[in-house]
Amino acid sequence: MSASAPLAFRPATLADVPAIVALVESAYRGDSGRRGWTTESDLLDGQRTDPAGVAALLDQADSRLLLAEREGALLASCHIERQGDSGYFGMFAVDPTRQGGGLGKRVLAEAERIAREEWHCGTMHMTVIVQRAELIAFYERRGYRRTGEFQPFPYGDERFGIPRRGDLRFEVLRKAFAEVAA
Repeated sequence: MSASAPLAFRPATLADVPAIVALVESAYRGDSGRRGWTTESDLLDGQRTDPAGVAALLDQADSRLLLAEREGALLASCHIERQGDSGYFGMFAVDPTRQGGGLGKRVLAEAERIAREEWHCGTMHMTVIVQRAELIAFYERRGYRRTGEFQPFPYGDERFGIPRRGDLRFEVLRKAFAEVAA
């Protein structure tokens, strides 16, 4: 694959579910996730997602699984959802061998463009595990602000992983599009 080939974005289909699950698992869990900087392996064991959960997102109203590909190879994905006048950004994964080169920034920018221009949202929000300081800093550099709003981690629901510690929780990060200079 040529690094100079253009990056293409498209919505996922049911045929993409196995590749999306493999990408998300590789970015967040086990030894493969440790190759990149987004791993949650020190915080969680078990799965990050599964085929049924990913397929359900495809059927959900006002929801899109966005894929980033180069020459047909899946490099990154994310889930975006319209929730009233705000877009929700989640399940963001970049191939661990391709992290650190700006690909994640481009995927985030495309997700924000969809929320802003296609869905006419005024903000984008997400939840991040509070122990992920480096990830929170990444989003803060892109205009997201910590809100001080917290959500509990779903302990006891292994669909989201098996916690390695008892103090996990999520913080809501939010970006107002009107506050960001063009």
